[in-house]
Amino acid sequence: MNTYSFPLLGKHIALRLVQLSDAAFIYALRNDKKARFLTQIIGGVQAQEQWIVEYKKREALGQEFYFIIQGGESLGTIRIYDLKEDSFCWGSWIIKDSSPSYVAIESALCIYEFAFNTLGFRQSHFDVRKNNVKVVAFHQRCKARIVREDSKNYYFNFSKEDFASMQRHYAKYCIL
Repeated sequence: MNTYSFPLLGKHIALRLVQLSDAAFIYALRNDKKARFLTQIIGGVQAQEQWIVEYKKREALGQEFYFIIQGGESLGTIRIYDLKEDSFCWGSWIIKDSSPSYVAIESALCIYEFAFNTLGFRQSHFDVRKNNVKVVAFHQRCKARIVREDSKNYYFNFSKEDFASMQRHYAKYCIL
């Protein structure tokens, strides 16, 4: 089993692993209007707690990493999952409306840094609901490529080389 250093540090934020005590926060976020583009959750806070218990087993095996985005307070969530030989998926990305504008870019930079440079992946694959216009635009600004689509989703790829370009473009958000 690998051991990693947490939290993941951005310039203004940190990503710490989800704990059972985060269930109410996650439940509230996942029931906010912003979560309409994410997989719907079933049940209440207790169901979220049970999901976290099962997730922690996958985390211990290095199969998945679910983070709380911190910036003095809990600001959102972001998750790495569906790990393949050279590719990872990330999602469950939701940020409170009251969060500073840099939280989105810094949390994405932290996830990519961890997945590419710590876990050693070569690329990322992920999907975004077509109606989630702001998130689609965010990924396109970062040079993620739409590789296919269906009636609901765009499917993106993003390489380690793309990440290096992203880091240069968003250098003011990176720790030097």
